[in-house]
Amino acid sequence: MNFRALMMTKEYDFLRTNERLGSRIILLGLGGSHAYGTSNENSDVDFRGVTLSLPSDLLGLTRFEQYEDRQTDTVIYSFNKIIRLLLECNPNTCELLGLDEDQYLIKTRLGQELIDHTDLFLTKRAVKSFGGYAGAQLRRLQNAIARDNMEQTERERHILTSVKNALYDFNRRYGTFSNGSIRLYIDEALNPELETEIFVDASYTHLPLRDYEGMWATMSNVVRDYDKIGKRNKKKDDNHLNKHAMHLLRLFMMAFDILEHGQIRTNRRGDLELLMKVRQGGFQKADGTFQAEFYEIVADYERRLEEAAENCTLPDGPDMEKVEAFVEYVNRKSIETGTVQEMFYERYI
Repeated sequence: MNFRALMMTKEYDFLRTNERLGSRIILLGLGGSHAYGTSNENSDVDFRGVTLSLPSDLLGLTRFEQYEDRQTDTVIYSFNKIIRLLLECNPNTCELLGLDEDQYLIKTRLGQELIDHTDLFLTKRAVKSFGGYAGAQLRRLQNAIARDNMEQTERERHILTSVKNALYDFNRRYGTFSNGSIRLYIDEALNPELETEIFVDASYTHLPLRDYEGMWATMSNVVRDYDKIGKRNKKKDDNHLNKHAMHLLRLFMMAFDILEHGQIRTNRRGDLELLMKVRQGGFQKADGTFQAEFYEIVADYERRLEEAAENCTLPDGPDMEKVEAFVEYVNRKSIETGTVQEMFYERYI
């Protein structure tokens, strides 16, 4: 696919016409499966980038974090925001610094300088960030499989646990009610088609309506997700599960590159045989669960991550003095007279 030609179509006019983008973009590249090398004929095109803040963002009262165009799956971060995310080794933003040269669609001199300063952001924080993201993918995968194979009674108990967990969070967010004001429990179903179901006893006084609406919307969403189980599109959902499984391994692989070799390598061409086998369902059984071999790979990767963390020579955290100096340098460039015009002519170096 010719991504440069795609970028120039009317659908992407916002890249050229939005005052926060246009010549202020210093870096724009591929994201998602096209960046990883794992795309297929059904893969969406994702663009990720960095743009300089307006002078009013740096010196005045305006604020800007990121520009998102959902129709084209494009996300462009402000320079300051991507720096904050990179300081935490955020996987989604680290990927932008590790693309192949031909995967960058826009790269100005300042964009190249950001890439050249990648070492500033490579720290042991990658253990928690990439490991945490991988763990989230694993839990998502396990929960989806568990829900799909649960008996109705067990599913109701699982819903109850999720809702109760949400209640603990409500206690933190809403100070106007206590745990005693709501009781959830499983009992014999009133619905003749079910064995058991969740019931609720609730009593509130003087509760703000917006809080009430927020609480029930959250709990309803939990139940609604589980109610979809019997109506699932198996082919679509299996593809989704296999994609989760693939990204789980990919995140581990990127963590190894950072911790063991001190580099970000977004394109996984050397790992495609394994990754594509996972994505294409090579480890999934007929009942939707995954073969033991897949979980053995995950366990091996988890052990390797622990070893990499113990033996890693990267610093615990970034050198903030150097980071601050670089950020100040770029932001000064952003507000200097004529800088934007200069950057426009350098954008395709």
